[in-house]
Amino acid sequence: MYAITGITGNVGGATANALLNAGKKVRGVVRDKAKAADWEKAGVELVVADINDANALTKAFRGCEAVFVMVPPNFDPLPEFPEARATAARLKSVLEAARPERAVYLSTVGAQASQSNLLSQHSIIEQAISSLTMPLTILRPAWFMENCSWDVGPAREGGVIQSFLQPLDRLVPMVATADIGKTAARLLQEQWNGRRIVELEGPSRVTPNEIASTFAQLLDKPVRAEIVPHASWETIFKSQGMKNPTPRIRMLDGFNEGWIDFEGAPAEHITGSITLHDVIRDLAARNDVGRIV
Repeated sequence: MYAITGITGNVGGATANALLNAGKKVRGVVRDKAKAADWEKAGVELVVADINDANALTKAFRGCEAVFVMVPPNFDPLPEFPEARATAARLKSVLEAARPERAVYLSTVGAQASQSNLLSQHSIIEQAISSLTMPLTILRPAWFMENCSWDVGPAREGGVIQSFLQPLDRLVPMVATADIGKTAARLLQEQWNGRRIVELEGPSRVTPNEIASTFAQLLDKPVRAEIVPHASWETIFKSQGMKNPTPRIRMLDGFNEGWIDFEGAPAEHITGSITLHDVIRDLAARNDVGRIV
């Protein structure tokens, strides 16, 4: 049995699909069974548990050959990340109690960075669970290509996408969530000892200008990228309801300044096959707008 958290999301869903296609039994760890009804119809065993409920999560993981662990994102954490520290301690205790044969934790590119930023939440969790004696893989994927979903409307309606990634010709490591799921499923089925780190990015790095040009090609209209001035970021994020935008700003600084990147050896490095064109084509097709090629 393979337990998957986040099965109703892109990454968890892709992981579950890959395991089902490999003939594996899958247990979906969900907060609401009703929202995962289609997975139950597909043969997935559904278990209700929340990342904040140690007892329920322990029961969900117990008896499993492998577990895929991802935590819900927190884009507006309190200073010093108390939420992540609590999650880290709880997750470590759950894995120690449940004792699956092995675990894969979904972390992020740049988790090793020493500068505090939004991704430091994963650094805290990585550090806590790395002392586990069970075989553990830390999967560090690049920036999700699916973040371009926010750009579909602006590209279609105004021909301009706003970019916090800058300069516009800077190459950024990105990856499709489907590639993350396929990789996670493969890692879950492997045998290894101790702790290892696996880095994952797409077939080529991507610039904001390339994102715009890909939209232009797929929508058959001019689309350009436009820099969002750094001085306006705090005001923008607070207007969106954020109380503590500094970690998010520092994360973006890290990508733009280059100190958020892959760690390199001795970490393993994997390259996915799904391109930016593939992802944006699918995102645009969901809106059924423009020319899709």
